[in-house]
Amino acid sequence: MSKSTDAGLSSAEPSTLARTLALLAILVAGISGGLIGHAVTDLQCADGCPALAGLMGLVGAVIAAAGVAVVAVLSLRAMAEWQATERQQAARDRHPVD
Repeated sequence: MSKSTDAGLSSAEPSTLARTLALLAILVAGISGGLIGHAVTDLQCADGCPALAGLMGLVGAVIAAAGVAVVAVLSLRAMAEWQATERQQAARDRHPVD
């Protein structure tokens, strides 16, 4: 359920579950991007190159996490806007304007 503020208005803040899932998605994407970046660089380098593979793993993790973070923020904002619109519609249905 939505939280209520002092003025009786519902909060536009996404639920704790939605924010937790968004954080989990960002972490999984970062780990996956890091593993992929490291593996691809490690396979391409003939003599191992652990420093370069680690650096590319870090770059892959940052890029993947940033991309998923953008999508997660946009999704959370869209959810909040959708819920606000539903609340406005419900309020209009309860109190029709003459």
